[in-house]
Order: sequence, then C-alpha cells, then structure tokens
Amino acid sequence: MQTAEVSINKKLTAEEILNDYRIGWESRQASLTGRKEVFMGKAKFGIFGDGKELAQLAMAKYFMPGDWRSGYYRDQTFMFAIGELTLQQYFAQLYAHTDVEAEPSTAGRAMNGHFGTRSLDDEGNWKNLMEQKNSSSDISPTASQMPRLLGLAYASKLYRQNPALQNLKSFSVNGNEVAFGTIGNASTSEGMFFEAINAGGVLQVPMLVSVWDDGYGISVPAEYQTTKGSISEILAGFQRNAEGEQGYEIFKVKGWDYAALCETYEAAVRVCREQHVPVLIHVEEVTQPQGHSTSGSHERYKSKERLEWEAAYDCLVKMREWILDNEIATEEQLNEIEAGAKETVKVARSNAWNAFANAIKDDHAEALQLLDNMAAASEHITEVATITEELRKTANPIRSDAIRAVRKALRYVRDERNPAKRELVGWLEQALGENADRFNSYLFSQSESSALEVEEVKPEFDENSPVVDGREVLQACFDAMLSRDPRVFAIGEDVGFIGDVNQAFAGLQEKHGELRVTDTGIREVTIIGQGIGAALRGLRPITEIQYLDYLLYAIQILSDDLASLQYRTKGGQKAPLIVRTRGHRLEGIWHSGSPMGMILHSIRGMHVLVPRDMTQAAGFYNTLLKADEPALVIECLNGYRLKERIPNNIAEFTVPLGQPEVLRQGTDITVVTYGSMCRIVLEAANQLEDFGVSVEVIDVQTLLPFDVHHSIVDSIRKTNRVLFADEDVPGGASAYMMQQVVDEQGAWRWLDSKPQCLSAQAHRPAYSSDGDYFSKPNSEDVFETIYQIMHEAEPEAYPTIY
Repeated sequence: MQTAEVSINKKLTAEEILNDYRIGWESRQASLTGRKEVFMGKAKFGIFGDGKELAQLAMAKYFMPGDWRSGYYRDQTFMFAIGELTLQQYFAQLYAHTDVEAEPSTAGRAMNGHFGTRSLDDEGNWKNLMEQKNSSSDISPTASQMPRLLGLAYASKLYRQNPALQNLKSFSVNGNEVAFGTIGNASTSEGMFFEAINAGGVLQVPMLVSVWDDGYGISVPAEYQTTKGSISEILAGFQRNAEGEQGYEIFKVKGWDYAALCETYEAAVRVCREQHVPVLIHVEEVTQPQGHSTSGSHERYKSKERLEWEAAYDCLVKMREWILDNEIATEEQLNEIEAGAKETVKVARSNAWNAFANAIKDDHAEALQLLDNMAAASEHITEVATITEELRKTANPIRSDAIRAVRKALRYVRDERNPAKRELVGWLEQALGENADRFNSYLFSQSESSALEVEEVKPEFDENSPVVDGREVLQACFDAMLSRDPRVFAIGEDVGFIGDVNQAFAGLQEKHGELRVTDTGIREVTIIGQGIGAALRGLRPITEIQYLDYLLYAIQILSDDLASLQYRTKGGQKAPLIVRTRGHRLEGIWHSGSPMGMILHSIRGMHVLVPRDMTQAAGFYNTLLKADEPALVIECLNGYRLKERIPNNIAEFTVPLGQPEVLRQGTDITVVTYGSMCRIVLEAANQLEDFGVSVEVIDVQTLLPFDVHHSIVDSIRKTNRVLFADEDVPGGASAYMMQQVVDEQGAWRWLDSKPQCLSAQAHRPAYSSDGDYFSKPNSEDVFETIYQIMHEAEPEAYPTIY
C-alpha cells in the first residue's frame, strides 16, 4: 500500500494549478448556490459534491478520451474538469429542465448530481466514443455503480485481448481505456462493492476505484460502517506483492493535499492503463461542508471539534495555503479567482433559470389567454375565472400548473359547445402530447434498431432437419451467433468449460476460446454488471443467471440500472444486454420458481421473453442480436431434453416480440398462457375435447411487450370466455395478463363468463414430482377449471364432476 507525501509536482505549471483552483471554486460556488435555490423553492432537492473538489481535479487530469466514469452524485467537479458538464447544464439539472440540449445528462428526469454523457446520436446510433470523455449514467442506489464499473473495465480487456475486435476503433484502441469508479466510504459497506472489488481482482481489468472518505454515511460515522474504520486497511490483502502477481495496487492519500493527489493519480492511472491492473485509491480526510443534502443539517450529528477540523482542512482552504506557501500566486490573484468564480456561477445560474422558466412561460401565457377566452364565453364564468386567477398568481409556475388548471376548468364547461372550449381542448391535447415526450418517452428504444422493428423470418424445416434434444437447438444457435459476430460473448457460472449446466454451450469454449465463452464466480450482481458495462461500450454480451430464482440477487441492478437506462438518458445511452436464465417446474423451493409478477413490475424497460421451447428461444436470441435493447430470456427448465427439430436457417430465423401464437384453435373458451404451461394446457385441452369443450390455446410468447397488436381479444370475441393460466403466485403474472387483455384491450365487452386466473399456490413449490403436482397447476386443474366455467354457462350440458 502506498501513502503519498506532500510535495510539489514539477510537471504542473502555475497556469494549470490556478485553472484547477478556479474550477474548484466554481464548483464550490455552484454547491452553495444550488443549496440556496432549493431553499428558495426553485428546485425540489439538492445533493452536492463540495469538499471533494481537489481529488476530482487530480483524477480528471489523467482521464483521457475513450475512458469511462461510473460514479455517483458527488462528482460534479470531475465532470466540470473533463469538460463534459457546464455550470449552466449543472443548474439546468437542478431545475429539472426537460430540454435535452439544456440538460444532456437526463433531460430533467433525474435529480441533480446524476451525470452522464451521450453515447448515441439523435437516431440512436453509436457516436465515436473514442472522441469524447465518457460517463455512464448515474443512479442513486448506493454502490450500484460498482457492477457496471466492472463491465466497463472488462470491455477494455476484451478489446485488448481479442484480435477480432481490433477494427472497432470508435469503441476502443487496444483496450487502453480505463474505467474510473467513485464511491463514498459509507457505501463501501454494500455487498455490491465487495463483490465488484473481488471480481475486478480475479479478472485483472483496468478499473480504478476512488473512495471519497469523509468519515460519515449521512449521520453514521465510520466506526459503524467499516471494520477498523478504514476500507484500505481491510482490503490490504488484495494488494499485489510483486509486479505480475494478480491483485490490486492500493494507494492512500489525503483529500486536501493537491500535489500528492496529482502524483497519486498519475501513478495509479499508469499502472491501470498499461498493465490492466485494478487500483483502489483511498482518499482520506475529505470534508462535506454542507452535509449530506438539502434534506438535513450535518450540525445535528457532527461535534464542534469535527466541524472546526473540517473548516481548517477544507480542501480549497488547504490548496490556497499550498499555493501561497509555494509562491505560485499572490493573495490578490487568488481573491480575484474566487470573486470571478462567484460571478461566473451567478451568471450561469441566471441563464439556466431563465432558459428553464422561459421554456414554460409561453405555454403558461397561452393557457391563461385561452382560459380568459373560455371564461368570457362560458355560463360558468365565475368558476373558470377563479381557476384562471389562481393560475395567474402562481409564482415560478411549472408545466403541470397550467395543465391542472385547464383540466379543472373543462369540468365546468363539459356541456358547453363554443369555439373557446374547442381551442382550450386543442391546447390541452397538444400539451399532453408534448409532455408525454418530455416525461414518458424512451422506456424502450425508439430507434430503427428497436426489437419491435426486427423483421420476422420463419424457421425452415425439411425431411432432413435433425431431431435433437432442445439444448442442441440452442447450442447451434449460440455457435452461429459467436461465429458471425465477434462482439458476442457469453459469461456465467459453469457456462465455459462444461458448457452450462444444461449443455447449451457445450464445446463452444473449446471452439471459440475462453474470452468468448467464459466461466465466472458465483456472483450474480456483477455478472449482470459485467454485461451492462460491456454493452455500454458496444459489445454484445449474453450473461447467464443459472436459475430464475437466483435473479433475486441481481434484480436491483436490472431494475435500477439496466431497465431504466434508455429512459433516464432520454435515449442518450443504451446497453443491449441479453440476460439468459431458466425456470419453471421441477426441483423444489429454490430451483423451480416463477416469480414473474415481481420481474414484470421491477424491470419495465427490458423485454421479458418466455419461450415454450428451445426453438422459440433460439429465434428470440436471433431477434435480440439484431436489436439495441436489453432483454431477459427465461428458458423452460424441463425442456432441454425434449426433442425438437433444428431449423435449417438456425442463424437467420427470428421470432417477433409482442406477437402471441395460437397453438390450438377452439370455439368455447380461450386460454392465455406461456412457457412450460403451454404443454400442460394443451394436454388438458385435448382431454376436454372428449367432453365437448373446444379450447383455443394462446401462447403469449413475450410478457414485455405483451400482444402489441391486441390479437388475444380477437380470440375472445369468438369464444366469449377466457382463462389466464401460469405458474406464478396468485395475483402475479396471471393478474398482469388479465389486466392487459380485459382492461387495456377491452375484452370485457365480449365476455359471457367471468374472466378467471389459474395460478400456483401462494407458497414456493415443494420438492419432488408430487411437490410439483400439488404446488403448481397441473392438467387436471386446468381441465376442471375450464369445465367449471362451462358448467356455469350451460349446467345441463356440463353437469358437475364431483
């Protein structure tokens, strides 16, 4: 472990040092001003990076074009220093300006302090990422930036070691790019931090982790957070003892020591970039002058002595002392820089506020005029005028103020017919459409590479198409994917040497190499993070979670990071990661779950595909490789040994998303299901035919998206009855499907019987075949549920069974 000492870095000129001092003071003034804006009511919340300025200035010096940041909401100074954030953009985010030009990080969708650069052009195509300094889009959950950081660094390893990727010059130059991660000391208590640190050491990737240690996690001091009170001390075992040995380089440096910080980052980045050795820099004695955020005051939990120490060891105060002691500048020069910083921030704040307010002002004024016109023409002049006057008096109006007023006014004139009302309704419809783009767009890709735009190619079979185990269909598909696209790689537990636990990758590591088909440790969170980071850098990873139940380990990362990425950047970044897993039926409590409701409601922004067999799964994988969106593919655990035919066009055929397939025609009742339940429902349907019940069976194929053309309602219009069947707990995915069909598609209009759901028991499935039978729907359950529906409709034709 290396501890930096105070010294003057001779490589830095006085001009560079004073420029850093200026940026530092501008950032500090931005924090102070931002806090005031929140307390004045012009912004909703504020969280700032004051106290971390010097460490971030030092880090920024060695951050090159093509490098990546995966940080958190204290990194404003760093973003200023690398030139990827202006002061005006910083305040635009504070005010939640929805114009992507004004606020390019999130278009007003994330609270302040959440930064990111735009990797995509307006059409959703990749920019040349080597011509810019890159920041992955920040998220708030503590330590959640760490799994993605691992993937960003892992991509450099692949770009350096895989010759087939050398031509992708807009994404990498020989894997020289460093992934810079930042994290607060308290957040290093999270499991995601330790998992990512361990994985980075195993993989030996250029991952540079900076820990800003201000001694607290909101109000909780370090002794409650970290063993020995020091993250570098407890990670000392990761320190490599000799060059060439696997491990980390670990540095310790004071957050107020500018010269030592510069020397530390210079040495650390060189090791990381040249040798692909991960590095941890523990930046100690950092301060946080304004406390955690605008939600509280740090004076409540810090002692008088601590506050006095923070004032004395504030990094900008110490830098000023250092500059004066070394005669780099005079007091007058520094005073001038500080005054200039204050004025610069004042102008940026004013410009940002005016741009934000003026963007709303025209709509606000137009709404007022139309409301005045409506009042003058209405029999309800008093009510409309009162609403209008309240809107007129609103200080610092936001978009919803005018919308809310117009909607309330239209209640009173609902019976009136006049031009003023038509104009008001027209304004409202246009405003709602514009705000849908501002606030609701880009949950999924809106580019030409959207998965919904991939053209369907039917599988082709002939008499020579071999009949094989389902796993062999997947094996042929994955082999073809790896052969035709060098960007594709697969990682996961047991994926490499043995070819996954169900053999779909059998022999593919030997054929394509360990870089392309790779084993990982048991670490679901960072398997997903490894994929997210690599996908952000233009690669096409397939990451495997061995069983669907284990997805719970990674659901937070899938939900907060991957699923929301296109939304929170308004189409500025994409990570087309394919997550592969298997589930349904068999094996008991922890290996046969179907927690689909949880998944559906947690990862909106990803596609959720539930193929009933491996041929359908292969078609989905081909579709996804042509698309630019993330997806979860859930294969049927009991389908790998069932016989299927390999399509002749295994590398080309595609299965469209959001298009259900009718597996069996019927006239009496429609059954909507998916996955392993398809075979069980078909079995019951065949039995019901003998008792005079004609069942139409529909496989939804994908739950997200769900039946984009509303084809299921066409079936219900014919049968007038519907049953939703699946293996989730009651109220899970079956309830979701019912809501989609009965509510959204309006199928209730055509129903002659109550729509019903058939789900598993509320508990986890018990072990053994009997456990499966009594825990999840079986063919007898399906038969009797459908028969009972028919009995209620025609009791004489279908008398009770028992």
